[in-house]
Amino acid sequence: MTVRTRTRRGAGPVRSTTHSRTRRLCAVLAAATVLAQIAYPLTDDTDALRRLTIATVLLFATTSVLHAAATRGVGWAAGLFVVAGGLGLAAEAVGVRTGFPFGHYSYTGSLGPEVLDVPVVVPLAWVMMAYPCLLLGRRLSRAGARRRRRATPSSLVVVLTGGLALASWDLFLDPQMVAAGYWTWADPTPALPGIPGIPLTNFAGWVLVALVMMAVLEAVLPPGKDGAEGVPGALLAWTWAGSTLGNAVFFDRPGVAIWGGVAMGIFVVPYLYLWWDGRP
Repeated sequence: MTVRTRTRRGAGPVRSTTHSRTRRLCAVLAAATVLAQIAYPLTDDTDALRRLTIATVLLFATTSVLHAAATRGVGWAAGLFVVAGGLGLAAEAVGVRTGFPFGHYSYTGSLGPEVLDVPVVVPLAWVMMAYPCLLLGRRLSRAGARRRRRATPSSLVVVLTGGLALASWDLFLDPQMVAAGYWTWADPTPALPGIPGIPLTNFAGWVLVALVMMAVLEAVLPPGKDGAEGVPGALLAWTWAGSTLGNAVFFDRPGVAIWGGVAMGIFVVPYLYLWWDGRP
């Protein structure tokens, strides 16, 4: 699923220059993603908040797919988009119709165009976060293999750490989106202490879908250049730190900050340590 290397004379430098430009573009898009997220708690206008939400997802998802294409090949990036976006859309489409696996909920029609009663930005949100979480899982798995002196990293570790990191992000996501009125729950109880309005079934559903998604991604996408993860790694770190700070300071949701900060931090903190420790 990787791009074939060109064989004609001069193709190597041309391809290298193109990839270098794409990676610089990814850095610009990542910076725009962070600026859009910073602007969110500083904005009061409802329509402006909606536009910022959609723009953030589009920027982040585009960054993830472009970075994957530049560092791992167009086929790899296409696989990421199809698997994460397809499974995300399927889970959400089934969810709004049956209540499985998240519980009974419905979208309010405020997040733009929909496919199968699911806003298009929703499967894109799965894509944008699945990429850095997969890279996280693979780095943690490689570190574990080195510690145990094993030649091959464990796919099970990739699935568990990457999938649970992805699922833990929803501890931040759902409270923010429900507060903004983008979707509602038929029965928001029982809920986690400090996170009212979001049923436990939702978080259980996220764990299930995230683990399945990570298992498929791990199976179909070769490791490739797993060291090339500066942009997605930085966005993952920002998502964790920025969401924790935003809920604690700007949104007055200390329970969300604690639950999300701790749960996501369990995976992001060792990932960042390993990333820093392995720098050139």
